[in-house]
Amino acid sequence: MTLRLGDIAPDFEQDSSVGPLKFHEWAGNSWVVLFSHPADFTPVCTTELGLTAKLKPEFDKRNVKAIALSVDGAQSHLDWIKDIEETQNTVVGFPIIADADRKVSALFDMIHPNQSETVTVRSLFIIDPNKKVRLIITYPLTTGRNFDEVLRVIDALQLTDGYTVATPGNWRDGDDVIIPLSIKDEEVIKQKYPKGYQAPKPYLRITPQPNK
Repeated sequence: MTLRLGDIAPDFEQDSSVGPLKFHEWAGNSWVVLFSHPADFTPVCTTELGLTAKLKPEFDKRNVKAIALSVDGAQSHLDWIKDIEETQNTVVGFPIIADADRKVSALFDMIHPNQSETVTVRSLFIIDPNKKVRLIITYPLTTGRNFDEVLRVIDALQLTDGYTVATPGNWRDGDDVIIPLSIKDEEVIKQKYPKGYQAPKPYLRITPQPNK
């Protein structure tokens, strides 16, 4: 199965480090970061789960729940969590899906045979409260993820959902934003963007970020 942006994220019921879990029910009205790991007790994954655990206050501020996945079993996850907490000096406060039968991996197309026939690549999905897939990033097995970028994208998605703006390259929360080309009427622009705008080119209209 191939997932594309805007698709509804597949629902599933699967065992996890916190017991049986129904995905859509667990997600509720939150944003979700769902990310896969090749296997338990692997070094890059250990650092990634530690980083995610430490980011819980940032995720909470953005109404985001994190959930990880590995093709190992629930008891293995629980044993691995002890190592993560010890070596990364944190508390893992999110579930790890136990996808031993590869059911969820198949639903989300997480196994790429030219990388590995048996374990998942580093797939990451941002899913909004309507269960729509809003971002897909896939990393190779040897490269750890940039979780600052994950937070940056969540900020951009939440901003652009609330206001009719787009974000430029390397945008961070608080930076100027862009007025979409679909907005042409100057009276509408005055209403929507009361702080005004600069236009180095007619198609490039830059305005201060709206107040959240």
